[in-house]
Amino acid sequence: MSEISFDDFLKVDIRVGEVIRAEPFPEARKPAIKMWIDFGDEIGERKTSAQITAHYDPSTLIGKQVMAVVNFPPRQIGKFMSEVLVLGLPDDSGEIVLIGPDGEVPIGGRMH
Repeated sequence: MSEISFDDFLKVDIRVGEVIRAEPFPEARKPAIKMWIDFGDEIGERKTSAQITAHYDPSTLIGKQVMAVVNFPPRQIGKFMSEVLVLGLPDDSGEIVLIGPDGEVPIGGRMH
């Protein structure tokens, strides 16, 4: 494991957002879901896709608060432009479980 400085850590802008729209992404190479996430007034709405179909259905994601890196450059995934990276952890089978606050917090809040 390589070390980073605290200043390096501060460069990563991790915010909480609320999923406002989600739909299947059948064109993706691996099963995925497209999500539109509201990060509040400062950042606004951003979109992403994630390979989370083992644990989530698009309808169950609406209203869910998730953590995401908001300052990576956009990345083209097929015909879809991903603007943020939602964060998650693998379960025992390697399937991703999203990370979010364990209680409701104001959207757009930055992780400290």
